[in-house]
Amino acid sequence: MAKRSRNRELRMIFLVTLAATVLIASDVFLVAVGKVHLRSGTDLSVYADSANTITETIHALRGNILDRSGNVIAQDRKTYNIVCILDENRPAVGDEIAYVKDKEGTAEILSDVLNMDYETVLEYLSQDVYQTELGEKGRNLPKGKKDEIDSYDLPGIEFTDSIQRIYPYGTFASNLIGYAQADENGLISGKMGLELYLNSYLTGTDGSRSYQVDKQGYVLPGMKENTVSASNGYNVYLTLDEGIQSSLEESMKMTSNMFNTYSVWGAAMEVKTGKIIAWGQYPSFDANVRDITEYNDIGTQLPYEPGSTLKTFTWAAAINEGKYKGDDTTNGNEFCYYWDEDDNPVRANTDRCIYNARMINYGDIDYDHGLIYSLNTVAAAIQTENITPQIHLDYLKKFGFFQKVDTDGIPEINGTLNFTWPGDRLSLCYGQGSTVTMLQLLQAYSAVFSDGTMVKPYFVESVRDSYDNSKVIYQAETKVVGNPIKEETAKQLQEILTRTANDEDGSARNYKIPECLIMGKTGTTEWAAEGKYESGQTITSLMAAMPAEDPQVMVYYAFRADYDPMAHAKTEPQINFFRKVAMTYGFSSDRQEEEGETEEGTEQQAVTQIKKYTMPNLLNHSIDYANDKLDDLDSDVLILGDGDTVIDQFPRSGDFLVTGQRVFLLTDTGSFVMPDLYGWTRKDVAALWAVTGFGFQLAGEGKVISQNIPPGTVVTRGTSIKVNFGLKQQAEVSEDTEAEEQQEDENTE
Repeated sequence: MAKRSRNRELRMIFLVTLAATVLIASDVFLVAVGKVHLRSGTDLSVYADSANTITETIHALRGNILDRSGNVIAQDRKTYNIVCILDENRPAVGDEIAYVKDKEGTAEILSDVLNMDYETVLEYLSQDVYQTELGEKGRNLPKGKKDEIDSYDLPGIEFTDSIQRIYPYGTFASNLIGYAQADENGLISGKMGLELYLNSYLTGTDGSRSYQVDKQGYVLPGMKENTVSASNGYNVYLTLDEGIQSSLEESMKMTSNMFNTYSVWGAAMEVKTGKIIAWGQYPSFDANVRDITEYNDIGTQLPYEPGSTLKTFTWAAAINEGKYKGDDTTNGNEFCYYWDEDDNPVRANTDRCIYNARMINYGDIDYDHGLIYSLNTVAAAIQTENITPQIHLDYLKKFGFFQKVDTDGIPEINGTLNFTWPGDRLSLCYGQGSTVTMLQLLQAYSAVFSDGTMVKPYFVESVRDSYDNSKVIYQAETKVVGNPIKEETAKQLQEILTRTANDEDGSARNYKIPECLIMGKTGTTEWAAEGKYESGQTITSLMAAMPAEDPQVMVYYAFRADYDPMAHAKTEPQINFFRKVAMTYGFSSDRQEEEGETEEGTEQQAVTQIKKYTMPNLLNHSIDYANDKLDDLDSDVLILGDGDTVIDQFPRSGDFLVTGQRVFLLTDTGSFVMPDLYGWTRKDVAALWAVTGFGFQLAGEGKVISQNIPPGTVVTRGTSIKVNFGLKQQAEVSEDTEAEEQQEDENTE
């Protein structure tokens, strides 16, 4: 009995399945032959007669370029182009027409939203074509504008996606950053600068979308789409600092206005790491507009005679060879010469002579003051009498001159060495006759301003996955490229260059800043046009480092203009730039602490033994691992975020870490707990800013006296963080004022 029941159930299942199969087959047959959808009764002939499968490319977004604090320098923006369908034969969707029927009403709305002339829009919509666009004002619309148009639900008004590369800061280091541009297929690729050199990192992988359309190109209703998602390019983080970079660009504009310059260029670099924190030239161009007049990057592609900034290396060679005593004297008025059988210049009683700038006579003068005053005559004596021209040249090559620095794929010019004739060899000692680049000068001076260790300058800090910032594709590291001089030589040079900037009669005395002592070397050289010094133009330059007690950042600044004897006296633009660097790094506060000032300014601070350490690489390691590594380094460690793995750190790997210095370990990019910033220096706050990438607004000078986000508050991305700096007395006044305002509010309520 049970067996017969089961058989009936099986027959019933079979019959139901058969009926369903017949129904589906009938539906397919009617669609294929009769072109009628059985269940809905929809006539599909208008679609089926000419259905085509269309495959579209889904363009990947190009990776962002960001500064060291996460400020976006270049990014892709998804935009939209209006398409107006005008053909009344366009099949309707249900009861709704799919073309522009009410031309006047549509033109009225679009002209208002797009800020276009009504008659112009109506003329577009009145054409006898299947579809049309609306010209430039109908392209590259932001999403907000598209959504506004969509809200009117205008029949026949549709959109196609587009991508536009934008540069929020416009002229920001534009000859370095370059630009990227879309081709006729919508593919954006780098055309110049880092956008070009890093194109393989920045370019993503396109996806695709396949679907069916009718003969007018209309998507068939209810048809399945096949989509392969695009994969966006990697993000590139640079070593540049947005605040310092902006200050450099403002200073260059000021110099240009002051001297009516032909060009201005400059840079700032961390001495011990090689990180370029500012790099620019003026005039430059707006990367959004591409109003380019100079395609070359002056810092790497313009070789020029550097003038007296090259004298430092003449002194460096003699000191390092043990052939130098600073208090030895020589004739500072003139250097007359002939040459020996090897074509080396030798001092002689002839009428072939070298003189100092403006023919100033100094009599017998010591070697140290030869550099402090920047005397050509003393440089010539050192090159020919203390050492030899060949030894001098050997050192210049050890310092990396006349050869490419080779960093981050940036194109460079080697520079030109003229060392054939006696005059060429002699002029090399005071920076004329041969050419170098700003990048080479920065690399060479890193040895002078440190312990003799020369590091390679670089611009790219890291390359990271655009979907997961903790995934590091490339991480730059400081690269030592030589030790051209001993530490004792570097320290002796630093002492002389400190006097050059701080003695009352030092040649760089007009570049001093209140924040800290600087050291520096000026340069002035004639601009050679077509191989002749007859242009009437000069290059005025300065290479400096700060603070003088322990150089951390070096700055270079140069401009070409018609000769002005006051060029090294009218230095307000350079000073503004130098001060921005000093304040960003907190050198002012560091100097006060070293001088023993307390908040009251009366008591001597307790003497603490300061030790230096090298910051380990903690990226992608656990918090436990990081704490273990930092346990013996006497540092103040702040964990930012709730993650278990370090995704960013400050100081960076390889940087110096001193006793008591704050160390920031980022474990989460979305939020962190706000620490108590009271008493922090700008350097500390800048570090917190840099490692979190959150937006900070800083005001005042000194140490932190107030913050708008209370300590212990969870801060999420997008929160406005305001920090005020000042003295303790200001903090007390601020607190009193806040109390009074609060009382007034309570009374009002």
